[in-house]
Amino acid sequence: MSKTVVITGAGGGIGAALAREYALADANLALLDINEEAAAETAKMCAGLGAEAVSISCDVTSFEECAGAINQTMERFGGIDVLIANAGITHLSLFAETDISVIRRVMEVNFFGAVNIAKAALPELLRSKGQIVVMSSVAGFCPLPLRTGYSASKYALRGFFETLRAENKRKGLGVLIVCPSYVATDIGNSALGADGNKATLHRPDTEGAISAEEAARKIVAAANRRRDFLPVAKGAGLAHFLSRLAPSLLERLSAQRVPTD
Repeated sequence: MSKTVVITGAGGGIGAALAREYALADANLALLDINEEAAAETAKMCAGLGAEAVSISCDVTSFEECAGAINQTMERFGGIDVLIANAGITHLSLFAETDISVIRRVMEVNFFGAVNIAKAALPELLRSKGQIVVMSSVAGFCPLPLRTGYSASKYALRGFFETLRAENKRKGLGVLIVCPSYVATDIGNSALGADGNKATLHRPDTEGAISAEEAARKIVAAANRRRDFLPVAKGAGLAHFLSRLAPSLLERLSAQRVPTD
């Protein structure tokens, strides 16, 4: 029987790549994105691979829209087996120069967006003994200069969803927390700046970043094995190791990335 998979932020990047991987596995797909046209393009691609896919316009910062998207998914497919909370944004700016509204915006999308969709889908995921896949980041355990708000949102995701997993472990709910380092997507290119407009700072060097498709393959494989935690891409595993055994060294290395002019 085909799985039903819900993916937020499915209009591009890792979200679209994950949709492709699940389409190849003959899953039913509910593809959510605030950009309805982008989600529709991903759905069209998945349909071309033989999967049944529906695109749904959804702003994850609205619980009502998340609940509506889950209701549409249930009406179309009758259940949910996997929820992937992938929608996210970032910023590139020193906190001293950043308007507080930028931090709030990043938290609303990255943290509360995942909480909203998880809350809406949880009753069905508990019924199906399903799984939540949460896109955190190396920024969820490693200081990331120029991204205080982004790091805060990713740390918060780990704390929230690790606790949610503990609360529901005996009920059969799986929670996989994914922590990528650099993946070749457009998230850095569309980063917010200190004033909420497009960032003027350049994204730090991402040489050696893996493709979204390679990241998606690793994530789906880990989800299929019902893993709890997955560092992805160059340096992610080492950064996690250092965060546990040598956090002061990791902080010193991170501090070297702060602009000096």
